[in-house]
Amino acid sequence: MASINRIVMAKRCRQIVRSLEPETLDAAEISGTWGEKFGFRSYRSYWYPEYDICEGPLSDDAGGVAQVDLIIADQVWEHLDRPYRATQNVLASLRPGGYFLVAVPFFVPLHAAPVDNTRWSARGLKNLLIECGFAEDNIVSEQWGNRWAGIRNVVGPFPPVYHPETDRLENEEDFPVTSWALAQKL
Repeated sequence: MASINRIVMAKRCRQIVRSLEPETLDAAEISGTWGEKFGFRSYRSYWYPEYDICEGPLSDDAGGVAQVDLIIADQVWEHLDRPYRATQNVLASLRPGGYFLVAVPFFVPLHAAPVDNTRWSARGLKNLLIECGFAEDNIVSEQWGNRWAGIRNVVGPFPPVYHPETDRLENEEDFPVTSWALAQKL
C-alpha cells in the first residue's frame, strides 16, 4: 500500500523521468530500485553499505568513475552523514548534460535506516544543489504537502497509508511534507 507522503511526489517524479526520454539514458540509482521500471538504455542500482555515495563518485565495473546520464536518489539523502560531499560525487558521476533527480521527506518523523539526519524544503534542496556545483538556472525544485498529511505523519502509524476516499491531495505550499528536485549538469 502506498504512503500518502509519496502519492503526489512519485507521480510528479515519474512525469519528470518520462520527459527525459528514458530509453536514451544510462541511469543509476542510489540505494533503491524505483527507477528500474522506466526502460532506460542501461540501469544500475548502487546499494549502501556496499557502496557509499559519500565516499566517492559512482564506480564502473572496472573500478573507474561511472559516467551516466541520470542519477536517481529517492528517499536517501536524508539518511546521509555527508550530503554535500555525496551531491558533489553525484555531479562528478554525471556526463555533461546529465541529470540528478533527488526526492526527500520534509515533515515526517525520525526514521533511522540506519540514521536520519536532514530535511529539505524545495528551496533548501535547490540551495544544496547550487552549493554543490549545479547551476541555479538548471535546477527545478518542487514540494508537496498539506496539514492533513502532516497530521497523519504525527499521529501514526508511520508511514501513513494512503486512503483515496478520505485523504486530501491538494497542495498547501506552506506545509511541505515531501520535496524533490531535478538538476542538470552543464
